[in-house]
Amino acid sequence: MLVIAVLIVGWEIGVRIAGTPRWFLPKPSDIVREMIESRALLWRHTVTTLQEMLVGLALAFVLGITLAIAIVGSRLVERAVYPLVIASQAVPIIALAPILLVWFGYGLTPKVIVVVLTCFFPIVVATVGGLRAVDSDAVALLRSMGASRWQLMRIVRLPSALPALLAGTRIAAAWSVIGAIVGEWVGASAGLGYLMTRSASQFQTPRLYAAVTIAALLGIALFALVSLIERLVLPWQTHARRGD
Repeated sequence: MLVIAVLIVGWEIGVRIAGTPRWFLPKPSDIVREMIESRALLWRHTVTTLQEMLVGLALAFVLGITLAIAIVGSRLVERAVYPLVIASQAVPIIALAPILLVWFGYGLTPKVIVVVLTCFFPIVVATVGGLRAVDSDAVALLRSMGASRWQLMRIVRLPSALPALLAGTRIAAAWSVIGAIVGEWVGASAGLGYLMTRSASQFQTPRLYAAVTIAALLGIALFALVSLIERLVLPWQTHARRGD
């Protein structure tokens, strides 16, 4: 926090001394003033982007867990689906967004799909790794007792995969804001990405920086929320990282 404060103060002083035009690089005080004066406008667009992030992340979470369980539980699914999961990341999201816009229009749906496509990959990969990194002795013990594949998944694999799953979800939470903003850049009538595009075209630079700041704070807040959930669900994991 101290480093951030020093950078902000240095930014403020540097712009004042250099006399940089407001439209080119506003001072931090200009951005804060814009956030206060345009709070109603910023709030309206923030709510839209946050909705896209939350819905998309929730769907990516469900899709990621489902795919991970299917991949680990079936060799056939692994061979058929896992390469497609990897290949999905080779296509830039910014290239898919216009196609989704043509298919689904300017509403919420294409932005949510972009968020899902952005977020599900780290959840799938992390969860697959967690499901496979289980105690082989525990698996052998349950198999000797006649446990089915689903019982092994439910009793051993899923609980042991929770740390990896939540780690992947933390990454996805930070990425969700990227997906929402990219979707709004391509075509939208509301949202922080739409506001950024409109503000840049009108040289309303302080408003542009305000929208960027809010978008960054949304990503940080969602990342922190998932981290809090991890601490509540897996308190021993937090203590282990701290060396308690």
